[in-house]
Amino acid sequence: MKRFGPALVAMAVVLGVAAACTPATQQQTAPVAPADDKPVTITFWHPLKDANEVKAVQGALDRFHAAHPNITVKPVPAQDADKVTQAIRGGKPPEVALSFNAASVGAWCSTGAFQDLNSWIQRDKVDLEQIPAAVRAYTEYKGKRCTMPLLADTYALYYNKKLLAEAGYAGPPKTMAELDEMTRKLTKRSADGRIEVAGFMPFLGTYEAVTEHFTPSFGATFLKPDGTANWADDPAFEQMLRWQKAQVDWFGADKLQLFKIGLADEFSAQNAFNTGKIAMMVDGEWRTSFIKNDGAKVDYGTAPMPAAKPALYGSGLIGGNIIGVPKGAKNPEAAWQLVKFLSTDTGALVSFADAMHNVPTTLAALRSPDLKLAKEENFKPFLTAFEHPLSQSLPATPDGGAYLTSVGQFVDKWQKGKVPDLHAGLRDLARQSDAALRLGS
Repeated sequence: MKRFGPALVAMAVVLGVAAACTPATQQQTAPVAPADDKPVTITFWHPLKDANEVKAVQGALDRFHAAHPNITVKPVPAQDADKVTQAIRGGKPPEVALSFNAASVGAWCSTGAFQDLNSWIQRDKVDLEQIPAAVRAYTEYKGKRCTMPLLADTYALYYNKKLLAEAGYAGPPKTMAELDEMTRKLTKRSADGRIEVAGFMPFLGTYEAVTEHFTPSFGATFLKPDGTANWADDPAFEQMLRWQKAQVDWFGADKLQLFKIGLADEFSAQNAFNTGKIAMMVDGEWRTSFIKNDGAKVDYGTAPMPAAKPALYGSGLIGGNIIGVPKGAKNPEAAWQLVKFLSTDTGALVSFADAMHNVPTTLAALRSPDLKLAKEENFKPFLTAFEHPLSQSLPATPDGGAYLTSVGQFVDKWQKGKVPDLHAGLRDLARQSDAALRLGS
C-alpha cells in the first residue's frame, strides 16, 4: 500500500491531536458484550481513493456485514490522518478510522485521541501473539493499545535479472561485500563520468533508499527500550553509515546527486528500475504490483536485502496501516467489532491482502493456504521478512516519529562529506532528539 508519510507531516498531526486531547488516566472497566441483534450504523473513514482500493475495502466490509448483519458500515474514502484529527477536535469523529500514518500512534494513544482497546481485547480473548512483536511495537504506546494493525509493508531487494546476467551473475547478493562488488560491476558511466546505470542506489533520499530501510541489514536500531535515541550507542548504526558512505564515495556524491535529479518520479511508470537505470534497489512489496500495472518490461527478481551477518539475512523493516476507534465515537462497541474483524479474522485479512497486494498482519493469515500472494515468487521475500524474528519496526513515539526527520537531515550531511566526526555528530544528535522526546511525552 505504501503510504508512509514524512515525519514532519506526522509531527503536524501530533501537535494537532495534543492540542485537542489531554492524557487519559482513568482505568477502563471491561465492557459487557452487547446483544448482536440491535441494528446500528457506523461510519468508517479510510484514506484510500483509487477505485480498485475502494472496491477492496468494500469487499472486506461486505464480509464483516455477513458476519454481523445487525451492523451496517458506511465507508468514507479519502480521509487522511489530518481529517481524522480535525473530526476528533470538532467532536464529530467516525466510529472507526484507518490511517497510513503509524507515526501518529504515540500521540493518539497518550492523549486519548484514540480509545484504549485493551479491555475489549481481554474480554474477547484476542490472541495478540498472532501479531509479530515488531508489529505490536508500532501499534501501541507504553502498554496502551489504541490501534490494531491492518496490512503491512515490508522491504526487500529488487534486482534486474538481465543486467545481472550480462555482468556474469546468476543471482542477487546476500552479503554486504557481495553487494559492494556487484554494484561496481553493474554500474555504467558515460565517457565524462556521469552515471548512466547505477548498480545499486546508496544515496539516501532517493526513492526508498532511506536510513531505516538499511538498518535491519546491520541489526542497528534507532531507539532503546526506554524510547531514547540509540544511534550514538549502537556500533551497528555507525557500521551501517560507514558502509553507506563508502558506497557513495565510490560513485561520487555529486554524481549521485546529479543522477538522482534526472530520475523519473518514484510512482510513475518511468521509475528508474522499470527503465533499467537502476540495477538493484531496496523497495516495498507494493512495487511488484506497480511493475505489473505499469506494464513495465523489466525482467526482475526479488530477494531479502543483503546482510552484514548471516542471522540477519531475510529480515527487514516492517511498517503499515493502523485502525482504531477515535475518542467520541457514538457506537464504540460496534466500532470495536469492526476493528477486531478486519484486523484478526483470517479470511478477511487474506482476502484484503490479496486485493491490496500487501502483507497480511497476522501469522495465521500469512500462513493460510488461501493466500494467493504466497504463490507469487517475487512476493515471498516480503512474507519472509514479516515473520523473521530479527525484522524491525519503528516503535511509536510521542513526537510522531519526527526524530526520523532529524536523522535524515544528519545523514544527508554525512553522505555529502559535511560531518567530520561521525560519532560526535551522532552523540550530539541523540542529545537533541532525547530533549525533544522529553518535551513531547
